[in-house]
Parts: sequence; C-alpha cells; structure tokens
Amino acid sequence: MPVAASAIYFLNLRGDVLINRLYRDDVGGNMVDAFRTHIMQTKELGTCPVRQIGGCSFFYMRISNVYIVIVVSSNANVACAFKFVVEAVALFKSYFGGAFDEDAIRNNFVLIYELLDEIMDFGYPQNLSAEILKLYITQEGVRSPFSSKPSDKPVPNATLQVTGAVGWRREGLVYKKNEVFLDIVESVNLLMSSKGSVLRCDVTGKILMKCFLSGMPDLKLGLNDKIGLEKESQLKSRPAKSGKTIELDDVTFHQCVNLTRFNSEKTVSFVPPDGEFELMKYRITEGVNLPFKVLPTIKELGRTRMEVNVKVKSVFGAKMFALGVVVKIPVPKQTAKTSFTVTSGRAKYNAAIDSLVWKIRKFPGQTEPTLSAEVELISTMTEKKSWTRPPIQMEFQVPMFTASGLRVRFLKVWEKSGYNTVEWVRYITKAGSYEIRC
Repeated sequence: MPVAASAIYFLNLRGDVLINRLYRDDVGGNMVDAFRTHIMQTKELGTCPVRQIGGCSFFYMRISNVYIVIVVSSNANVACAFKFVVEAVALFKSYFGGAFDEDAIRNNFVLIYELLDEIMDFGYPQNLSAEILKLYITQEGVRSPFSSKPSDKPVPNATLQVTGAVGWRREGLVYKKNEVFLDIVESVNLLMSSKGSVLRCDVTGKILMKCFLSGMPDLKLGLNDKIGLEKESQLKSRPAKSGKTIELDDVTFHQCVNLTRFNSEKTVSFVPPDGEFELMKYRITEGVNLPFKVLPTIKELGRTRMEVNVKVKSVFGAKMFALGVVVKIPVPKQTAKTSFTVTSGRAKYNAAIDSLVWKIRKFPGQTEPTLSAEVELISTMTEKKSWTRPPIQMEFQVPMFTASGLRVRFLKVWEKSGYNTVEWVRYITKAGSYEIRC
C-alpha cells in the first residue's frame, strides 16, 4: 500500500506552521498541535522519526531548519513516505536554486502550494520529476542570493518519461567517439580455519558501466551464468558449449533492464543511461575461487615469547598479480618487541591495532612469500586469562580476476544509425571480510 497521507506540514524549529496541505478529511486540522506537544516539546525529538499518537502516525524529517511532517491515519508504507519527502525536497531545491530552508518556503508560498497539488493526489504520490513538472509549472521560484544558477540542460521528451518508456535517458545525445566501459567488481568474504578448511565463503559482485553513446542505443549483455547459457541453447536448439558456468543468487537490476526479456530469454537487454551507473548486483555462494590461501603457525613459548610464521599463497595465474596486499596478524596487547624476516614486502608492528602488519605492494600469482617473526611479551601478574587469538585479516585487489568465475561472453550495441563502438571490459576482485583463524 502506498503512503496514503492525510496531511503534510512544514514547521520551523519553534513549531510554527510555515505551510500545510490537507489531502484527506480523516484527520483534524489541529493534528499539528499533537506533534508539537508530544514530540517537539519533549526530549524524544530526533530519537525516532516515526511516532504514533492516538489513532494517527507521524512521519517526520528535519531538512535544514525545517521539519517536514506527514500525518497518516491508516497503516502506510513508511519507506515510501520518507522517499516521497526526499524526492519532494529535491524538487523544491530545483525550483529554488538549490536552497531549502525557512526563508525559501516563505518566499515561495504560491509555488509550493501548486507543486503540492501536483506531486500528491488524495494522499498518493504522483510524478516528482523536476524535468517533467517544469514543462507544466513554468513559474520560477524566488532564488536565494547564494543559490546556484539554473542549468541550461536540454529538456527531455515528456511523453517518453511520463509513460515510463525511457525515463532515464534523454534524446539527442551525440558523441564523436562511442565507447562503453564495463567493470565487474567483486568482494570476497571468507572465514577459514587455521588448517585451511573453509568455514564460510561467498562473493558479492556488481557490474558498473560508463556509457558514452549517441542516440538511443540498445545493448545486450551475455554472461557465463548457468541459466542464461541453458536458455540460449534451448532457443538455438543445440547443446550448450562446454566451459565453466556459474549460478547467480540475489540478482538485482537497474531500472533500465528489460525484465520481460530477461525472464523469457535470460539475456540482459537495456537502453543505458548516459554516463556512469550500476547495471546489476549479484551474490555467489558456491564454486568460489579463492585468490589467496593463508597458512599460519603461531607458537606461544612460555609467557614472554611467541613465534609467528605465516605463508600466503596466491592461487591465481602466474601472469596475474595482486595490488596493495595487507596481512594483519594479531598479537597480544603486552607485546614489547618484535623482529621480522619476510621474503617479500615489508612488515612492522602496529601497537594501535595490536597487530603485525605485512604489506606487499605487488603480489605475483603462483608465489608463496612467508613471514617469520619473534615476539617478546611483557610478563604481568595480572594477566591470568589466556590470549584469545583474533583472526588474521587480509586486504587486496586483484585486477582481471573474478572469484566467482563470472565472465562477459559478449556485449552488443545496436543503434539505428549503425555507428561503430569500442567496448572495454575490466575485472576486479577485492577483499571484503577475508579472515583466517590462527
């Protein structure tokens, strides 16, 4: 159910009503007095943005020196209500030159009333697109002397945006060089035992795109996901090609993706927005290719000495390399002195985080650098509890490698003018929560 707001109020910090609009007759005009008495004049203001007084609910948000309060008398969608407030404020700022405060409201009473009638009807949100509304409500707001100048951006086709055909892209775009940049960025989350067995592992990924294309292009993206390849083989009436396929979980798409075509053909087809955007997000829980294996050995020699040996093996190809590798090995708080021997990179003791920090700027594939350290501890009589070993943590970035095995099979661009495009594809795998028990 949408918001179904009964009324909306704009109050200053003293609780005075600057402007209000009643959309339904199921609440009285004195509801703002209940908000002032039970919320603004108590210490509960700011603790929770949703309050229920009597039979009504109050959703409120502070923007600059103004409180925007939505009153509902029925069970409403809270997230939708706050989304409406955020979009409405952005709309007002576009009319007022970027400013939204008490002075801007006082200077634009007539314009605000006109906008409130357009963006909400009988308590239900309507079109809040500033580009569309400015085609019909042409009155300019009173701008603050510190506000930005209005942009000279071309006005989009209103019919397309109102019908929802391609509301994220305007017509008439022209580029001398038509290019598409596609990045597959993945984060590996791992919890591994000290013996090398995987306790928990998953990959969260996203496909980022940056498009500089003329006209209204239609793009088609093919991945090596299992469902997509099986559907393609069915449509072409031939067996699927051999090779690694992956199963994507929890997939979410940008609004530009044609979901009807995806459900029927399992291909990602879309008319892209101009510039940079996030095409899709996904998660992988099976068949994860770990970029690193860590084998730690920590020996406590009495109460005053420790020996630490850590071997890190890069599992990816020998022609690849990782950048910015950081291994954080925890040590007890009473560490007094450390000495290191490393076969690659540099290491030091960081007392602020009670860890030995081993950094390798460039880590080649199929190599096994090691760290050996001797740790001297301060013996204290008060330290009776045994040291609980926190996990080793890793940070890294591996270009041209995906832990999920996801690959782009093709990226096709079609536009009625038939221009040539240049496509760039890049893969990056980063450490999310990469931990190894020791």
